[in-house]
Amino acid sequence: MQHFKTLSSYLEYLELPLPEHPMFSLFNSKGNGYLPCPRESSPPITNDCYTISFKKFVKGSLNYGRTKYDFTNGALIFISPKQVLQWDNSVVFEQKGFSINFHKDFLNGTELAQQIKKYSFFSYSTNEALHLSPKEEKQIESIVENIEIEYQNNQDKFSKEIIISHLVTLLKYANRFYERQFLNRKELSNDLLDRFNLYLSKYFESGQLQEKGIPNIQHIANKLSVSQRYLADTLKKETSKTTTEHLQLYLIDEAKNILLQPRKSISEVAYELGFEYPPYFSRLFRKKEGVSPTEYRKKHKLN
Repeated sequence: MQHFKTLSSYLEYLELPLPEHPMFSLFNSKGNGYLPCPRESSPPITNDCYTISFKKFVKGSLNYGRTKYDFTNGALIFISPKQVLQWDNSVVFEQKGFSINFHKDFLNGTELAQQIKKYSFFSYSTNEALHLSPKEEKQIESIVENIEIEYQNNQDKFSKEIIISHLVTLLKYANRFYERQFLNRKELSNDLLDRFNLYLSKYFESGQLQEKGIPNIQHIANKLSVSQRYLADTLKKETSKTTTEHLQLYLIDEAKNILLQPRKSISEVAYELGFEYPPYFSRLFRKKEGVSPTEYRKKHKLN
């Protein structure tokens, strides 16, 4: 897989104009302008750059990470370094919007170098992109225009600091708008939790728990066709519990049923639930239920 270490080499591969700054570029179709067209197709590629873009596609789909996304609606998209990108010539671009690309080293020596890691939407799959209302779109466009003004100015010692400050503002607004999107899509959030529990149920019933052990969160997210970060953020906002907590609660609920089968030892129950080490199962059970598996079994035998 081809990897691009510099912004210039990445843009050259895309057949886009080279940047004004070696580590930062901005294309904006404000007014009656149009964005330059990238190359028609690409096999899987990676690069060392962040991308923030708002574009509308007439038709076609783009592979982003493990996900294929239909771009018939415009969306604000955040792409992190080393994310896998792929598209073919079925994608038709409507060249309106903007695209900001900056090398990860552009952030060196700034607070944003660490802060950007807390913006989990850079780890979302593209079908979890941010869909802006007309008012939100105008707010984002205003920030981008401020960045463009500074980008087009003669570079001086203040340029990078000013651009970074506008980027911080853009990311904070994006965070706010994602919160709104999570709230507005509450029905979809509930559906995701239902699908999460349904997958665990099928995984358990099929015997995979004993064969393969407890599935990790990345595995579950892949099966649900969402990114791990999006799954975590959605369930956390909807239920105040992490994905790991939901997985643990499911296992404990299953444990309660199995513990009432008197012929099975605590170790057998632990192994049946996919735990490699029975003592860890016992500690987790006590933590969640306030009693050990043995105490729970005794208590319910008496009832």
